[in-house]
Amino acid sequence: MNLLLIGIIIFVIVYLFLNWFTKTSSKKIALTIKKIIVYISLLLAAIFTIGGKFLFSLPFLFVILSGLKIKGFTALQMFQLWRLIQFLKNSGKFSQSQFNRPQGSSSLSNDEAYKLLGLTKGCSKEEVLTAANKLQKKIHPDMNRDVKTERLSQLVNEAKEKIIRSDFS
Repeated sequence: MNLLLIGIIIFVIVYLFLNWFTKTSSKKIALTIKKIIVYISLLLAAIFTIGGKFLFSLPFLFVILSGLKIKGFTALQMFQLWRLIQFLKNSGKFSQSQFNRPQGSSSLSNDEAYKLLGLTKGCSKEEVLTAANKLQKKIHPDMNRDVKTERLSQLVNEAKEKIIRSDFS
C-alpha cells in the first residue's frame, strides 16, 4: 500500500515538473535553476558549518588539498605529514607552549630524531642530510607561506643537528 502511494506521489511530482518545464521560457527555467543552486549552496554551507569540525579534520583537509595539487603535495605525502604532526603532538614536541621556546633548547632524543627524519641508526651522514633537505623542501615556511610550519621546520633542523652531533662528530 505504501509503495503504491509513494509511486503515485512521485508520478504526480514528475508530471507537474514536466508540465511546468514545457510551458515556461528558457529564461525562467535558468532563473529557477539558479535559485535552486543558491538554496542548495546555503543548505550545504549550513551542514558544513554544523558538521565541519568533523568533516574538515586535518587528514581530510590534507587529502582535499592534495587533490587540488597545491604546492605539489600528493595524498600520501599529506598523510605522512599529518602522521608526523600527530607523532610530535603526542610526544609533546609540537604544542602551543613549544612555539615560544628559545632556539637553542632541544629536547629531541636520538630515537625521535631518527623517526622524525624517517631513518634508522647506522645510516650515513649524506642520507641524514638528504632526508632533512627533502623534508625541508616540503615544509619550509618560505615554501608554505599560508601554513604555519615554522616549528616543524625547526624540529627537522634540530633532528638533523642532533643526529650529526651525536653520531658523526
